[in-house]
Formats: sequence, structure tokens, C-alpha cells
Amino acid sequence: MINTYQLYQNYADATDPLRACARMMAPVLGTTWPGMPVNPYVRKMASACEVFARTQLTHARPPFDIPTVETAGRTVSVHEEVISATPFCGLLHFRKDGAPAQPKVLVVAPMSGHFATLLRGTVKTLLRDHDVYITDWRNARDIALEHGRFGLDEYVSHVIDFLGVLGPGAHLLAVCQPTVAALTAAAVMAEDGHPAQPRTMTLMAGPLDTRVNPTAVNALAKSKPISWFEKNMISTVPARHPGAGRRVYPGFVQLGAFMNMNLNRHIDAFRKLYHHLVEGEEAQAGQIKDFYEEYFAMSDLPAEFYLETVRTVFQEHALPLGRLTYREQVVNPRAIKRTALFTIEGEKDDICAVGQTVAAQEMCSSIRPYMRMHHVQTAVGHYGVFNGRRWDNEIYPRLRDFINMHHR
Repeated sequence: MINTYQLYQNYADATDPLRACARMMAPVLGTTWPGMPVNPYVRKMASACEVFARTQLTHARPPFDIPTVETAGRTVSVHEEVISATPFCGLLHFRKDGAPAQPKVLVVAPMSGHFATLLRGTVKTLLRDHDVYITDWRNARDIALEHGRFGLDEYVSHVIDFLGVLGPGAHLLAVCQPTVAALTAAAVMAEDGHPAQPRTMTLMAGPLDTRVNPTAVNALAKSKPISWFEKNMISTVPARHPGAGRRVYPGFVQLGAFMNMNLNRHIDAFRKLYHHLVEGEEAQAGQIKDFYEEYFAMSDLPAEFYLETVRTVFQEHALPLGRLTYREQVVNPRAIKRTALFTIEGEKDDICAVGQTVAAQEMCSSIRPYMRMHHVQTAVGHYGVFNGRRWDNEIYPRLRDFINMHHR
């Protein structure tokens, strides 16, 4: 059988040197000399080189790059420190120098082909008023086979263990895909009487019940049997990487799927980047470059986790139907009583449509009414729920107040 990952690796090995050359040539061609006229043709060549160089995929996590933050009326330094780790994930703490005691928030980042830095804007905003921690998932191609499998159960175990590290009184926030794992973890902890049950649980734009207003993503997941996904989406990490032999859902495959959903939009973005560079519009070009630098940083998913997610979340709807299991025990969201629940959706979300996240409110029927809250943010799509102007100015203030209300 042809190893898709090896074919990709061969392609990358052949084209990456060309992109490296283009990256070096762009500033050389773009150099202007005092008193010398700008040659428009050379400038176009420099812009074309930079655009071509920007099409390269990377496989290492970019930095969060949050050196300072405004908190409690002053600017403080922020330092990243890993306070707990497994072969698959690090619990990353954003320690703030001299900040007062603030509510601890565990942000559960998606394991979805991008790194946790996709939530950089989410973290930066939360740091204003909270002591923030995040699940920093490792690229599966860098994890040796000796460390074993990683499926949904292992994901949930990480959330439970990390909440245990934070201790009683922490708050849980999950974005998109991990809302299922976060709700499962809270339910398991509640049923077990775990002392570190979160005080609040915020679920943002997640596929908790994809029977509601199914999107194109949901339809694709149900259009084929799970055997098709295993045959066509799963590949083996080539020998040159630490995780050689591990079966994964490659990040480059997921990126291709994402881009094909809005291909014209991405083509238009690179066309605009070229014209901004030609016209010397550095600010506009910088925004596009920053976005794609993050967007093209890809992480592979363990095959077990990907296939179990497709099957249980999108095909079987196991959680809303009361059939989801954790360590062979049925998960019972009604066991959650001490954790307040906040669900957030985006009006124009074409990945997790309105209605899919609020479904958690009905599942968690034992939570008292005054401990519940739901918000639909108008005029935002999926990423606008946790990043951007409306996240900063409209969603975050509600989240901050909700946490403060239940932080006792």
C-alpha cells in the first residue's frame, strides 16, 4: 500500500529548498537604494518570491509570544512554564510576575491539526483577569511508538489529571472539538466525587450534538463508513521522524480538507498578499502573513483519537444519546451538579452550527438554573467565537463575569 505520508515527505523534500531560496531572494530583490528609482518589475519578483515562500507547511509549534499583559491596572511580564507533562501533552502555565491571585482557568485546546497556539488570542485576552493554563498537545509524529496509543479515553484522562494538578476551585474552558472531552471529564469527576471538579465549565463552539443543524463538516463525517476514513485518511509516520511507524491522521491532509472547504477565499487571500507587497502596504500584508504562518503550522493526530472522534461524536452521536463510555463506563452528564455551565455559539458558524453546543444544557439537567448561561454571538463565524474583536469586546466580558459569579 502507498504511504501517503511518505509521498508528502518526498514532495516537501523536493520543494522546501526552492521555498528557502525564494525566502532569501525576496529581501534581496526588495532592497531599495537611496536616490535610485524603484523598479516595479523587480518589486513584483520580490513579492512573488515571498508569496511562494509563504506556502510552506511547518510541523513545529510556533511560539505563543505573549511577553506582557495588562492586568490589575498595570503591565506585567508573562513567562511560559510547563508544570506537568506526558509524552502527548504539556500543561503550560502563563505565569504573570507580581499579579494578584486570580481565578485559575484550564483552557483545553483542540487536537485538530493545529497547535494550541491557534488560541493565542483567546489566552492573551483571558490573561487580563485570570491565571491561565493550556493543554499544549504535541505533534503525534514526534511521539515514539513506545508511549502507546492515544484515543478519546486518554484525552479525557489528561483533562482530569490536569484539573487535579490545578486543584480545587479551577475553571474549565474548552474550544470546539474538545468540548466533548471536557464535558465527559466533568461528568466522570462529578460521579467519582473528585475534589478538583471545576467550578465552571465553558463550552465554546463545540460539536456536542451534531444532529442539530448539521454542517458540511458533519455531513462529510456521516457520508462514509469508518473503514473508509481509516483507509483514506490514516497514514504512517516515515522513518526519519521520532514517531516513525505511528499511525496518524496527518496534519497536511486535514489542512487540505479545511482549505478545500473555502478554496476561493484562500486563493484570494494570497492574491491580496501579493498586491499588498507590490504596493508596499506592509500592515495589510502583515495581517495575512501572520494568519497563514499559524494556519500552515500543522500537527498530526494519533489515528486512534481521530477515528474514535469521527465514529462516536459525528456518526454515532454517542454523547447526546447517552451511549458514550469512558474506561468502559457509561458517561452520565446528569451527575454534574457543582459545576456551573456556560455555552457559547457563533451565529454564522459553519463548522459547529448554532444548536450543537447549547445541547449541553439539556444533557446537564441536574445543574441548577441560576448556574447556567448561554450566549449566541451575532455576526461571527467559528473562529470569531474565540478570537478577534467581538471575542474581546462582547464574548469575553460575559465569560469573565460568569467566572467571577461562581468563583467562591
